[in-house]
Amino acid sequence: MMTYRSAAITALFALGSLAGCSSIYLAPPQPGESEASIVARLGEPTHRYGEGNTHLLEYMTGPWGQSTFMARIGADGRLISYEQVLDTAHFSRIVPGKSDKQEVLHLIGAPSATSYLTLPQLEVWSYPYRESNAWDSVMHVHFDNAGIVRMLQNGPDRRRTPDMAWPMGSGL
Repeated sequence: MMTYRSAAITALFALGSLAGCSSIYLAPPQPGESEASIVARLGEPTHRYGEGNTHLLEYMTGPWGQSTFMARIGADGRLISYEQVLDTAHFSRIVPGKSDKQEVLHLIGAPSATSYLTLPQLEVWSYPYRESNAWDSVMHVHFDNAGIVRMLQNGPDRRRTPDMAWPMGSGL
């Protein structure tokens, strides 16, 4: 049988646990919030990008780098928008033959990994993400030597789906 004291201790422990969770899952910044308050709450951004009279604060987060949030700050130092940018809608704004590295950085942020394909002479930026918020995927953006996007290639994130490492599955 639980005494009043043990019930009170249990309740305090539960409230303390919930308070701890609230610091992990912060509410997203809201339009109009100052840049200083965003940085104070979320910490220093992983990258900063200038864009005319506005600028962007990039926050790369999430397991396996699957989330990147961009905070667009206006000339007045206040938040215009805050959004998760590693998704199909943002990738579809990248136009092969037209988009360049700077545009890609401003649109979806820095890549989680880079590589170079020698034969076709393409630099590849890789972005792990959750496709349709369900599948562990990676979008690869290929740039020519002039820094222009030549193609995008999407596929499963092999780090998250080890059975797919072999063409016929694990076999066992």
